[in-house]
Amino acid sequence: MSQTLAPVPPSPPLRLLAGWLCAVVLLALAGCSSTPKSGSGGGASAASGHSETGQASYYGNEFHGRKTANGERFDQAKLTAAHRTLPFGTRLKVTNTQTGKSVQVRVNDRGPFVKGRIIDLSSSAFKTIASINAGVVPVRIQVVD
Repeated sequence: MSQTLAPVPPSPPLRLLAGWLCAVVLLALAGCSSTPKSGSGGGASAASGHSETGQASYYGNEFHGRKTANGERFDQAKLTAAHRTLPFGTRLKVTNTQTGKSVQVRVNDRGPFVKGRIIDLSSSAFKTIASINAGVVPVRIQVVD
């Protein structure tokens, strides 16, 4: 007795299967990603009046022209600052607690990463509240509207 078996359909090509698998993995990863918010475009904002006290330092000249954490080029002449956690674009009043001199700056970078320091200022901002020769000064920072 001779039986005729139906032909077995060929399995999908391995390349096609791998392509679909990659697409599914990429879509899953894309759903888990996030884009940092810049200060001007919505997102998280710091509470007005939030304040901290600690030490402030300033960026050395070797950072002039380099990209900051928010993607813009660092400019020593602008009134900008680095803070570890405040959202980019946050405006701060930085007051030297020894002299009472203050300056308003905009957060555009992350740092400082030196123990005891709470903010890094552009040299222009630092010069407004202290002599560059001081290097580090005690400050109070306060979020402004």
